[in-house]
Amino acid sequence: MSIREELEKREHEILAPWASFSDTSRGRARAEAQCDIRPVYQRDRDRILHTKSFRRLKGKTQVFLTPDGDHYRERMTHTLEVSQNARTIAKALRLNEDLVEAIALGHDLGHTPFGHAGERALDRVCPEGFAHNEQSLRIVDELERNGKGLNLTAEVRDGIVNHQTRCMPFTLEGQVVRLSDKIAYIHHDMDDAIRAGILRDEDVPDEVASVIGRTLGERLDCLVHDIISTSKGRPVVEMSPRVAQAMQKMRSFMYENLYTNQVVKSEEARAEALVEALYKYYRERPDLLPAYLLKKEEEGASRDRIVCDFISAMTDRFAISTYQELFIPKTWTIV
Repeated sequence: MSIREELEKREHEILAPWASFSDTSRGRARAEAQCDIRPVYQRDRDRILHTKSFRRLKGKTQVFLTPDGDHYRERMTHTLEVSQNARTIAKALRLNEDLVEAIALGHDLGHTPFGHAGERALDRVCPEGFAHNEQSLRIVDELERNGKGLNLTAEVRDGIVNHQTRCMPFTLEGQVVRLSDKIAYIHHDMDDAIRAGILRDEDVPDEVASVIGRTLGERLDCLVHDIISTSKGRPVVEMSPRVAQAMQKMRSFMYENLYTNQVVKSEEARAEALVEALYKYYRERPDLLPAYLLKKEEEGASRDRIVCDFISAMTDRFAISTYQELFIPKTWTIV
């Protein structure tokens, strides 16, 4: 018996009956030989972790565009916090921790430079529209490995594309990540807002604070514990109605006082204009795109889609430097 088979057997001894078991996965789009050491979800986790797309997350905005400080979150730290929250919940509920981690690490790979500002800009200018969760799936399916994709399992792919509030993954592990994503950004965006002097813990409405806590630590502890206590021993992943309602009110408070705050959003119009300008430039000059994207067009992808692929992959820094190179006049001297 291989190490992988031993680990698969152990899953059946430890995990809840409604967990996702590695040896009963719905499989991959392209059949491939099994690893002798790692079960399929652990293998998917490793594939995502080693991608260029994952490494680029460290250079992409979470909420604060180009903040003056070293401790504000970006997409990488957000992703790691989602993963940590999700693994804590999954372990307590006896769900598949490898599957949860793979989904969490891959869920935001498709985010644009400048966060949701960049996403709005691409969605506005691209006739086919743009959504980061769909782009995350496109990255792992078709773009990574120079256009070959990662050939991930159906369960990981489903969790990645369905991590947003309006969606619902078919695995409980995917549902853990979906909730953990919300918990993570409510926690760390509030922390960053406090760091920036925009909000204080005392600003949280009493009807919210009295239910889920008056400090950052209390709120995170409450939300995680509530999911575990409400879902333990049941084939569901959910919050109690009282805490779920309080979390929704907390999200509304954040949207009203942080995500639409003029101080925070002061540079977003410029960021959107930059992304739109880059899109239009490369839309008219496809020969400047990487060869693997041009091949995607030959295989049937639209010009608009491959330009979105290129622009959305940029980090904030690379997008700014590319814009400067293309559109900002340079000084010159006569030799």
